[in-house]
Amino acid sequence: MTQQFPEGMLETAFQLDSVVPVADANRDSGDCYRYFISQGTNLDNAITGIRYGSLADVHAQLREMVERLNERFGKSKKK
Repeated sequence: MTQQFPEGMLETAFQLDSVVPVADANRDSGDCYRYFISQGTNLDNAITGIRYGSLADVHAQLREMVERLNERFGKSKKK
């Protein structure tokens, strides 16, 4: 069975849209950030989540995640 994707979705790269600090009910220490990754304007194809660490570390982790997503779906060349 071949998976069908909405027209235009495969041509649009993933991108990191936002990283915002949030209160964390599960941990007493450390910084907590909510992130939002999207692919084009189709909000049905979005990824949200929570990451812990410094803002710089979280941004680095998320840049790598977006790069892997785009490589996996053929949106960028591997280094």
